[in-house]
Amino acid sequence: MTRMRNPLPQLRRRCLALPEAHEVVAWSEATFRVRNKQFAMFASADNHHGKGRYAVWLKATHFTQDQLVSARPDQFFVPPYVGTTGWVGMWLDGDPDWARVDELLHNGYRLVAPKRLVAALDAMHAGSVR
Repeated sequence: MTRMRNPLPQLRRRCLALPEAHEVVAWSEATFRVRNKQFAMFASADNHHGKGRYAVWLKATHFTQDQLVSARPDQFFVPPYVGTTGWVGMWLDGDPDWARVDELLHNGYRLVAPKRLVAALDAMHAGSVR
């Protein structure tokens, strides 16, 4: 059996590219925050958070959670602890859809970031579209 590659470095790079995002280790996992409000958490395959698979838990609305889990239960799940508040889990093993991860990271970030930082995120995207 081959060991799957840990996606945390890739996830970390994407999270920390967001304006004023920072990493805090909590519950033995990397969590990603803006102004100390959490928008993403890594779930390691090596402990009970990932249940043998790598995943990311993302801040979301109940609507988004319902839509994703219903449409793709093989890719998305309701994570323990925070799932009751709308967070959604996404498996990162295999070949993750990093464009989808980015989309969901940005959405989660927008839910907790101050308006000024959301505007900075929008400006980053406007600059990359040109």
